[in-house]
Amino acid sequence: MSKTVGFAEMTVAELQALIERMYSAKDRARGSPATFLWLMEEVGELATAIAEGTQEEKAAEFADVLAWLVTLANVEGVDLTAELHRKYGGGCPGCGGMVCRCEAKA
Repeated sequence: MSKTVGFAEMTVAELQALIERMYSAKDRARGSPATFLWLMEEVGELATAIAEGTQEEKAAEFADVLAWLVTLANVEGVDLTAELHRKYGGGCPGCGGMVCRCEAKA
């Protein structure tokens, strides 16, 4: 039996590896453009759930959007952990603060 990671404890890297293991052959065959369309469909479903769905429907759609975003990153060869650390590890990319002080995005 394979070891499963508790979702509450799953890192971004573990999620990316899990999605890679489960879906990589299908994802690469589909390619980035079609995978991006799937992601956008899930974002639309999330928008609908936020507007009129239950808490459970919202939670499920957030999970779907995250999974499809990770899928697209895998197809494109992007290490999300490294990129998140590079872009946000030192604070806000705009002002550099750990609490954003940017006026434009208030």
